[in-house]
Amino acid sequence: MDKILINTPLNDEKCKSLKAGDQVLISGEIYTARDAAHLKLVNLIRNNEALPMDFNGQIIYYAGPSPARPGAVIGACGPTTSYRMDDLTDPLLEKGLKGMIGKGDREEKVIDSMKKHTAIYFAAIGGAGALIASTIKSNTVVAFEELGPEALRRLEVVDFPAIVVIDSEGNNLYETEPDKYKK
Repeated sequence: MDKILINTPLNDEKCKSLKAGDQVLISGEIYTARDAAHLKLVNLIRNNEALPMDFNGQIIYYAGPSPARPGAVIGACGPTTSYRMDDLTDPLLEKGLKGMIGKGDREEKVIDSMKKHTAIYFAAIGGAGALIASTIKSNTVVAFEELGPEALRRLEVVDFPAIVVIDSEGNNLYETEPDKYKK
């Protein structure tokens, strides 16, 4: 299967064109954030405070990179389990977030919000943090530096490998694929 090359930021048209099962290579800027950063972002939204970035068209990668070795841009940077962000996802989608990268299924309320806001959920290969790190060309803390590896970071990536697991119509590989392998 050919991989689809996509550049950030995303828009509705690009999101609608991607279907569950598509293999993609992402280039451009993506952001990392995990549980603690999501909570801070949602609290800023709830308090009508300024956000540290514009979420329109952006992708958040659920990752907390390890420290970089000398001369490296970043340490291992594998995905974390996404459901921990489910209660904090809708406000970011409302602010224009178009993509999320992680591992594991999402709750129905997140999928419904993805359909409403024309967003995509990608899976990255768990356990391949060192491989994924090789696609990251720059790493800048944007906000919440006190959170260490869980800070909000902007990454410049080239050919970051991912798979569309839930598309903007709600088609979900976590639901459709297991039945193919049952006897």
